[in-house]
Amino acid sequence: MTDKSEFNSGGGSPWFMAIVALFVTSLITANIIAVKLIDVGGYILPAAIVIFPISYILGDVLTEVYGYHRARRVIWLGFACNLFAVLAIWAAGALPAADFWDGQGAYDRILGAAPRILAASFAAYLVGEFANAYVLAKMKIATHGRWLWLRTIGSTVIGQGLDSAIFMTIAFAGILPPEALVAAALTQWIAKTVYEAAATPLTYAAVGFLKRREGIDHYDTDTRFNPLALSD
Repeated sequence: MTDKSEFNSGGGSPWFMAIVALFVTSLITANIIAVKLIDVGGYILPAAIVIFPISYILGDVLTEVYGYHRARRVIWLGFACNLFAVLAIWAAGALPAADFWDGQGAYDRILGAAPRILAASFAAYLVGEFANAYVLAKMKIATHGRWLWLRTIGSTVIGQGLDSAIFMTIAFAGILPPEALVAAALTQWIAKTVYEAAATPLTYAAVGFLKRREGIDHYDTDTRFNPLALSD
């Protein structure tokens, strides 16, 4: 059994740290590979669809086991790490290239995301992740910890819906016609929700393992749900 005093003191357990690392890695990876568009059964989606929903699954695990108050810190950590990666990529792109290196154009095209796209991504991430964690935590209290499948899917419907709507609106409003904008947002929303629903058995396994291993099953009955409040 993990030493709860170590976890509660702020150090965190090895399992908690592993989930945090996977969450941040999936987020940064998704933003890098999102530049590629893929065709799935005639639907055009960003390649990030293969990994971005994993951040929501991990967010569900964090909230369900450790509580909204810790998930909130991880969400902000993911935001900070993603911002750091973006700034590092921008700085590397701005440095003068060696005379013999001919990859600057490819570098800029793949990694040099437009400021509008970055703003859309950051805003969608924060709203979507916080909504997902909030809904899951509140539903856990309302259902007395039952029906995990309903809580994970329900929170995903809300979180991914907001994420898709905000991203597409900020990134492409005025560029795509309204009907195309709505269709693209709906396609992403449905695809991401189906993805997480299909991963429900994996979520159950991870949550069950962590609750047994950590001896923790947090209910946010006294939690402040202000996303800007970094203290419990």
